[in-house]
Amino acid sequence: MAQTFDCDLAILGGGLAGSLIALAFARLRPDIDLLLIERDQVLGGNHLWSFFDSDIRPADRWLIDPLVTHRWPQGHEVRFPTYRRVLDGGYNSIASAQLDAHVRHVLGDRVLLSTEVVVAAADHVTLSDGRNIRARAVLDARGGGDLSALDCGWQKFVGQALRLAHPHGLDRPVIMDATVDQFDGYRFVYLLPFGDRTIFVEDTYYSNSPALDLPVLADRIASYAAQQGWRVEDVVHQESGILPVVHGGDFDRFWPPEDSVPRAGVRAALFQPMTGYSLPDAVATALWLADQPLNSLATATRDRAAAHWRSGGYYRLLGKMLFLAAQPDQRWRIFDRFYRLSPHLIGRFYAGHSTWADRIRILCGRPPVPIRSAMRALLSPSA
Repeated sequence: MAQTFDCDLAILGGGLAGSLIALAFARLRPDIDLLLIERDQVLGGNHLWSFFDSDIRPADRWLIDPLVTHRWPQGHEVRFPTYRRVLDGGYNSIASAQLDAHVRHVLGDRVLLSTEVVVAAADHVTLSDGRNIRARAVLDARGGGDLSALDCGWQKFVGQALRLAHPHGLDRPVIMDATVDQFDGYRFVYLLPFGDRTIFVEDTYYSNSPALDLPVLADRIASYAAQQGWRVEDVVHQESGILPVVHGGDFDRFWPPEDSVPRAGVRAALFQPMTGYSLPDAVATALWLADQPLNSLATATRDRAAAHWRSGGYYRLLGKMLFLAAQPDQRWRIFDRFYRLSPHLIGRFYAGHSTWADRIRILCGRPPVPIRSAMRALLSPSA
């Protein structure tokens, strides 16, 4: 006979969103009996998440600070063919191994790893081994969702941590080096100095296709390192990712109103549509959820996600400009222009908190894409 057991809250998915929610409940509502259920052997997968200091309210940093593995207080740099610029503000990175270690330390046996969910309902979960979990609430944070309901471009990347024979000479992150040759859309290289002889190099593309050729991108990373004069002794880490950059779609098809299972994270489309950047929303949602009654999570989470979708219309409009109006090898001009703007405007943009003045400033002036192409993109039916 299948084993059945009870809990107050079953969180499905131990990625960034699910893990932060579990940590928030463990700290703010320790009376809640929760389970964090993850299909893989570790939490967080194989990822590196980064964020600007301005992305997270100082009062909320307690949730994320124990996960930070690298911090650069001296700012960050962007590079384009026509200029370089250093922007103030701290920058931080979280390695998935640190997330896994910290969450397991805090939650202990409330984490179920290597556990596949085969049925997820609003008040119960069935696991692949036949066990049943009855819960006051089930929260689905497994990522993905029906992306066919969304109109997407893609931010895709391969990143490698390289151990070098000699110091690389960087003392701050380079979040965009767009001086590289352009392939497959807008291409840039992202650099994080982990130590004087260890550097994370990520080859990134804003592309029309989600196809990712790992060997080709690994070769381009090796070529980039050689161009910098770096002699690579070892590749100590590699990761890859494909993030949706949403420029339209049907929210009600993505999350049908009749679906009664609460959602969070990417599965609720809680990310910045133009960048695919989810960490600020993951922090804010985790803290918000810890203040909600469990018996109304289905309605509350869908309402929050629907409001986020509506508020993201401006960013989806910019996505249209990028993917539907700009020629792929000229997309870098959009970012070249953007990074000349106020650092505070740039920070609010990444956090998804652009003011009306910011929005006007981003769009005003000489457009970096052809007028006719921009008008066709803006008049296309997806929103």
